Amino acid sequence: YRRAFDGFDAVKIARYGAAQKARLLGDAGIVRNRAKIDAAVLNARCFLDVQRECGSFADYAWRFVDGEPLPGRRRRLSDIPARTEISDAFSKDLKQRGFKFVGSTIMYAFMQATGMVNDHTMGCFRYRR
Repeated sequence: YRRAFDGFDAVKIARYGAAQKARLLGDAGIVRNRAKIDAAVLNARCFLDVQRECGSFADYAWRFVDGEPLPGRRRRLSDIPARTEISDAFSKDLKQRGFKFVGSTIMYAFMQATGMVNDHTMGCFRYRR
């Protein structure tokens, strides 16, 4: 994906036109779904709008957790939710800003991946970090 989408450079992706989208549809190394490719271009434009409005996408995103990672306090992997009220709100706000394919479950995964929530189980060596 990094190669196909110009290193995830939002400025470049936001400028993609028909030729770049056709190239992506022909790239066997990625999921070739027209709606998702169109959404990636739209989301790049929306991402840049958020950066202009909030200073950075990180500043915008971390507002949903008051700037601090949420402690998970999970004992088992089965205790980890697929979504939360916060990811619901995050998703809803992104959709109101025009983003596509940003449902609550994917936004919760984003929150986990970026450290906005600590969902390591309490017995995991990474939990306290």
